[in-house]
Amino acid sequence: MFDPAFFAKTFLLLWKAVPTTLLITLVSLVIGSGLGFLIALSRVHKIKVLNQLSTAYVSFIRGTPVILQILVIYSFVPSFLNYILKKSGSSFNIFELNPIIYAFIVFSLNMSGTLSEVFRSSILTVDKGQLEAGYTTGLTFWQTYRRIIIPQALTAAIPNLCTACVNLIKNTSLAFIMTVKDITAVAKIEASFGYNYIEAYLDILIIYVIICSLVQLIFKKWEEKSSVYKGGLAHI
Repeated sequence: MFDPAFFAKTFLLLWKAVPTTLLITLVSLVIGSGLGFLIALSRVHKIKVLNQLSTAYVSFIRGTPVILQILVIYSFVPSFLNYILKKSGSSFNIFELNPIIYAFIVFSLNMSGTLSEVFRSSILTVDKGQLEAGYTTGLTFWQTYRRIIIPQALTAAIPNLCTACVNLIKNTSLAFIMTVKDITAVAKIEASFGYNYIEAYLDILIIYVIICSLVQLIFKKWEEKSSVYKGGLAHI
């Protein structure tokens, strides 16, 4: 039978785990965006060796499920680091490391592959002549990108960035596999005492709908404010 009291109590309790989910999302977005942008640049400008390596990396990330990436990294990284530490004579116990670190690694790598394609496609929407125009005005490569290319490319990328961010938030529900106490983990723990899984899963569903809806609203507002850069109206 559905237990309304448990449903209400757990719903309020799960909000305490929301900061963990948001922290994983934020850190993964920041690191993933940086790596993804560099990967996108190497592919757009066809930098030797890096272009081939980036293409293979993106194909691997996009071609494998997130849960498999979690299982591989969570199994391989601790063992590998433990081996390195023992060889170096360190007494540090890598297995006592906060599991959220592994969540940062997994989702950052996953987002870098996803966002690299988002950034690459958005950069290609900007006329190549604008890069040359930046050079003629005395701007360096990075200055041209920062002042001209990136503002326009970001405007074109916002819808895809929103989708990637929402997918990331939903994927963080798999962090419980790495023993991270996120929303899903806390809900499963609470439900296990009285087998109230239906109520717990409904709580998870509602909370993720609320969070993802708020994120979509934020991106919508951002897109509206960034409309000034549409049509090449960026200010040098």
